[in-house]
Amino acid sequence: MKIPLSNRLLACCGYVRPSDRVADVGCDHGYLGIHLLLNGIASSVIASDVNQGPLDSARRNGEKYGVLNHMTFCLSDGVKDIPQDFDCLVCAGMGADTIISILSAAPWLKDSRYRLILQCQSKRPELRQWLYDAGYAIERETLAKDGKFVYSIMEVVYAPEQSISPVETYLSRQLLESRHPLLPEYYQRVKQGLTLTVEGMRRAQDAQLPVYESILTDLERWEDKIYGNCT
Repeated sequence: MKIPLSNRLLACCGYVRPSDRVADVGCDHGYLGIHLLLNGIASSVIASDVNQGPLDSARRNGEKYGVLNHMTFCLSDGVKDIPQDFDCLVCAGMGADTIISILSAAPWLKDSRYRLILQCQSKRPELRQWLYDAGYAIERETLAKDGKFVYSIMEVVYAPEQSISPVETYLSRQLLESRHPLLPEYYQRVKQGLTLTVEGMRRAQDAQLPVYESILTDLERWEDKIYGNCT
């Protein structure tokens, strides 16, 4: 049976390594973990959610698809109450504030044995900056499109010696180097949003305007490379 998995969740699955033990935080229907198990990618899945309803749904789906014996179900606020014996943590479909809150409450994740797969719905520049400030680094980043939305998916590791530039918080070096066919469309959306921010700051005579103007200028310098990479 085919799992009804969105493109953004399929992209998250693409960063899971064979035999990984996966913790899916905010598992919702559990389809991501079930897909990984059915396709022989993950060896086990911890399905976690802050609400009982999604966990019950994930359990029913695990039984329906015959992978229940490889799944553990945890009612947990973030990773607070889940076992720590996993390789790969997935946080998908959340805003930056929620992801930051989850990771901030779990300093034990600052360990090279863990990999984080993050699909953020909002405030991606803030999330990228926070990750590097906290000692994490983006290993890889890709894109996926569902409907009219283009999502970024990051594979993150603990690497406290690395840094990120202001423009890379809007479009990471890893994403720039990915040569992804959706990169021009993603770039245009990022540029449009940043342009609107700059215009609003000009009207408000915001003191931070020069900072954002500089970021926009740096972003526009990448335009030839982005379109050259993806033609």
